[in-house]
Amino acid sequence: MKTAVIGATGMVGQVMLKILEERNFPVTELIPVASEKSVGKTIRFQNKDYPIVSMQTAIDLKPEIALFSAGGDTSLEYAPKFAEAGTTVIDNSSAWRMHPDKKLIVPEINAHELTQTDKIIANPNCSTIQLVMVLHPLNQKYNLKRVVVSTYQSVTGTGKNAVDQLNAEIENAVNPESAPVNKVYPYEIFKNALPQCDVFADEGYTREELKLMTEPKKILNDDTFSLTATAVRVPVQGGHSESVNIEFEQEFDLEEVRRILAETPGVQVLDDVKNGIYPMPLYSEGKDEVFAGRIRRDPSQPRTLNMWIVADNLRKGAATNAVQIAEYLIENKLV
Repeated sequence: MKTAVIGATGMVGQVMLKILEERNFPVTELIPVASEKSVGKTIRFQNKDYPIVSMQTAIDLKPEIALFSAGGDTSLEYAPKFAEAGTTVIDNSSAWRMHPDKKLIVPEINAHELTQTDKIIANPNCSTIQLVMVLHPLNQKYNLKRVVVSTYQSVTGTGKNAVDQLNAEIENAVNPESAPVNKVYPYEIFKNALPQCDVFADEGYTREELKLMTEPKKILNDDTFSLTATAVRVPVQGGHSESVNIEFEQEFDLEEVRRILAETPGVQVLDDVKNGIYPMPLYSEGKDEVFAGRIRRDPSQPRTLNMWIVADNLRKGAATNAVQIAEYLIENKLV
């Protein structure tokens, strides 16, 4: 399987390469693509060095699959060119997610919708993926009515420069003579929480919040429930957390909720508060599961549940989900 990784030197691209190795993805030839300044450098993969090539060279090589993680503008320009060459593109940007003709896929939920004609497949937003992994089985049982989600998102969701900002601010707190901080965020992130993920858009919501309010309905193929979101950036280096309030149409039993989630592939329940067991980003880092805990009834209104959800945003929230889509395509002979 000739496989291209677009954005191979970025944070998500690097994790994609790692996961392709971990999962023994059947790569016969790796085609790493990065910015023009990186062309000619090499990337180590499965004990072999591969040269980084230009976008056009990768298109000309006609890979079966191209994993994109290079930003929306790059995807809008080049994904169709790969598709025209016969490549199936799995795109991690927001470029194609809400396009009416493109499918937005979380394999455990809706991979069955994919066909051989789907040449550009959208990978959902990181916060969306961990949310729908929990909402989907509960929606099937109790029917969602309303969801309120507040996120606590890692700086890795912004990229390497954001991680550098956090680490530089930590260093400056210890050693004020340290080098100046190059800011990615409008304010300090160390010892702070920024109620702004991405840029502000309509009605005072950020683009991240709007993604959370629209993508789940497309993935679940259900627009009968309402959803609202507040997205916050916190000084955590790996793993997104979400506080979720879920109102159902039907009554639920707490133990049944825990059982349903525990039996859901890709979800792990950590919910033993008496022994201090609950999901944390520190625990999720480097893992592919979505962790659910603090499961409790909301006493303020009927048929409503509170929950805490955590996942590694670079793995299941991005790279792992994309590789799982590729695995599904191969297993079902769709590429």
